[in-house]
Amino acid sequence: MTAPDELVLSSIDRLGVATLTLNRPDKGNAYDRRMLERLAAEITRLGAAAEVRALVLRGAGKHFCVGGDLIDDPCVHTGTGAEPSVLMPHLCLALDACPKPTIALVHGACFGGGFALAACCDVVLAAEDSFFSLPELRLGFGVGPYIPFFARALGPRQLRRYLITAERFNAREALAMGVAHQLYAIDAADKTLGELLDNVLQSAPEATAVTKRELSELADMTPTRELIDELQITFRDLFESPEGKEGRAAFQEKRKPAWARA
Repeated sequence: MTAPDELVLSSIDRLGVATLTLNRPDKGNAYDRRMLERLAAEITRLGAAAEVRALVLRGAGKHFCVGGDLIDDPCVHTGTGAEPSVLMPHLCLALDACPKPTIALVHGACFGGGFALAACCDVVLAAEDSFFSLPELRLGFGVGPYIPFFARALGPRQLRRYLITAERFNAREALAMGVAHQLYAIDAADKTLGELLDNVLQSAPEATAVTKRELSELADMTPTRELIDELQITFRDLFESPEGKEGRAAFQEKRKPAWARA
């Protein structure tokens, strides 16, 4: 049996870019409970690590992730059974709340819970040959706790269609609907990712973490005078923080700030 630490490969490069690779290629990276536990632990660890500047999620083999393993671990979605389990929706929440910039590098199939993982990342890069599907209704069960993640990625109207029909849509359709932010040629994955990271790593880490939290909390809120005044306090604190002072100094001196990596 594959060891848990081999189900999700974890690494950090010299620039502070952490990569988590789903590593069940013979199963299309279908997740079981052991994979979820490993993935949850690594997201928590890397999200708290000061040396980590960004987190990349990708899949080994032909596919990003085909969803949950309903053959070898049919209880993966419900958390029932003798073994302790991390529920996939809880893992999605943890990934969604990760303070580091998160990037999904999607190729091949991105189905069901795999789609949810991508939807919880800040940026989705999709290979030109990738394809997406929400097949749960064809399998006889709903999507329940995944609806907020799917609805944010697809929008409620499109989500109705793709849940009810369970039809596949391709990378260009995903790009048009906003599921993917950018497409890449399959042989240019690392080049496209590197170009994106060049920009991501120019942003101040603390300010990025605060902004991600505010975006999560405020996405559906109506602007009011009280809310704006509250946010102004956070803005002022960041402006006068060591990062804020260094960023302004770097701008004035026409150099890169201390946190910028290349």
